[in-house]
Amino acid sequence: MTFNEFNFKTNLQKAIDDAGFKEPSPIQEQAIPVILDGKDIVGQAHTGTGKTAAFGLPVLNKMKCNGSVEAVVIVPTRELAMQVSDELFRFGKHLNINTATVYGGQSYSRQLKHIENASIIIATPGRFLDLLRGEKIDIKPDYVILDEADEMLDMGFLDDIKEIFTFMPENRQTLLFSATMPQAIKNLAQTILKEPEFITLTKKDITNSKITQTYYVVDERERDDALIRLYDFKNPEKSIIFCRTKKEVDRLSTFLVSQGFSAKGLHGDMEQRQREEAINAFKKGKLEVLIATDVAARGLDVNDVTHVFNYHLPFDSESYVHRIGRTGRAGKEGMAVSIITPHEFRMMQKIEKNIGAKLEAKIVPNVTSVKEKKITTLKDKVRNQDIKDYALKIVDDLKEEFDISTIAFKLASIIAADTYVKGNNTIGKSESDLQRLIENSQKSREDDRGGRRNRGGRGGNSSSRRGGPRKEGSSDSRGPRREGSSDNRGSRREGSSEGRSDDSRGSRNGGFRSRGGNGRGNSSSSRRRG
Repeated sequence: MTFNEFNFKTNLQKAIDDAGFKEPSPIQEQAIPVILDGKDIVGQAHTGTGKTAAFGLPVLNKMKCNGSVEAVVIVPTRELAMQVSDELFRFGKHLNINTATVYGGQSYSRQLKHIENASIIIATPGRFLDLLRGEKIDIKPDYVILDEADEMLDMGFLDDIKEIFTFMPENRQTLLFSATMPQAIKNLAQTILKEPEFITLTKKDITNSKITQTYYVVDERERDDALIRLYDFKNPEKSIIFCRTKKEVDRLSTFLVSQGFSAKGLHGDMEQRQREEAINAFKKGKLEVLIATDVAARGLDVNDVTHVFNYHLPFDSESYVHRIGRTGRAGKEGMAVSIITPHEFRMMQKIEKNIGAKLEAKIVPNVTSVKEKKITTLKDKVRNQDIKDYALKIVDDLKEEFDISTIAFKLASIIAADTYVKGNNTIGKSESDLQRLIENSQKSREDDRGGRRNRGGRGGNSSSRRGGPRKEGSSDSRGPRREGSSDNRGSRREGSSEGRSDDSRGSRNGGFRSRGGNGRGNSSSSRRRG
């Protein structure tokens, strides 16, 4: 279906068209009609599945624009508050609907002034409750939305949320969204919602089908080299690199800048002003690479991110889904690339199982493959280049000293400098190494199943099923393909378009190479309430 089928107000549909949205995501397709009917809902969906538009569009469509605060959205972090506010303002721009963000760290008077002219408040729980307790605001919203409810539970906001609802009117429509449904969230839903309709995405809907997911197996000491090589080959227009820790973000951002990349880090120990500057620069295209922790990037909404790189795999599947959901947005295609070691292979397989999707094994391209691709790209650029008047004058001047062939060779030599490829010829595991890793993993899982059956006393036929990663639609595991080869079934054309603790494994076998300097910054992970 398309967004036109929801029969939104003309000015709202115009904003949707301006944003380039064509087809609703699964959560939008299921939630929007229910919200338009006026029912409370509990939506279980991960970040990156389009939840903001799922609740924002129908609420905006129903608002009366009567000069008062008609809707409140409660979110866990100030970053997410700003992102949600930006998106709702973008959708409501033709409806004359203003938004106000409310979070800690800013003056009360400034935020209260914004609330006076706002139809929607997007707030973190702590500051919003302070305003209600202090009777600084008196609002009776028709719509109250809890976004990322499980994240607020993890951050210790459950009691604050319960108290906030004592200030909300009885006659309201309440919408709750959460990636997971722990018992505490279920109990909360029973308390604050009235006969809600439950919407849960199936496993196949968890990850965007427009995102191509691949992985590369390397030794620990090769992570930096593999990352640079993949950037050289894929040439992403705008990308995010996810790290597990703040210290890792600082070190990697320093290293990438030393390699000539326009890059900045994003993590919780940075000042709010620094974080806002980094996000705004990334959104406006002044940065090509953003290196971030999971928590700092939560809610980051940039529609033109072409690639997401997992420098390390996250500790859980939900974080993986959140990470790769930063690409492939607004109907566009995206690439999710994971760099793993043999020790992380089991973790990757667990993620595959939990999200119901396959990650395709690939080999890090060698120097020859990257150089050939760069030369092909350069030739295409030359073919498609329009001839400018000033270029003709330059060539005429040069013809006084050189013949036309010499001029062409000299100019080609200048622009061909971009085809230089750094690093060792081969990086990471070979096809045969990776195939053995896959086969050993399959055998290990079969042995585990056989052992469990024998311990259970049901006997020992352990040869009925093969484990391990298989290609989609295939009954056998054909193993990895070399990046750039012509036999690349199902993969899309290249280039289409907080952490818990330091990773102890990163220090073994030589750890990270520090070519770009040592990491800066504090690796503590204290959280501040919004």
